[in-house]
Amino acid sequence: MIVILALLVGAALGAYKARKRGGNLADMLQYGAVYGMIFGILGLFATIVTHRMMI
Repeated sequence: MIVILALLVGAALGAYKARKRGGNLADMLQYGAVYGMIFGILGLFATIVTHRMMI
């Protein structure tokens, strides 16, 4: 659940940053994809740490 939420937040943040910098649709899609991947990986690590701490 955390991973999916992190992906969505990252994609939205990336698209917002590209739009704020004056980017076109391709820029917003690229920034959204990259930020989504980065935030997804961070969310995955957060999930692993959370599950490890519960054991």
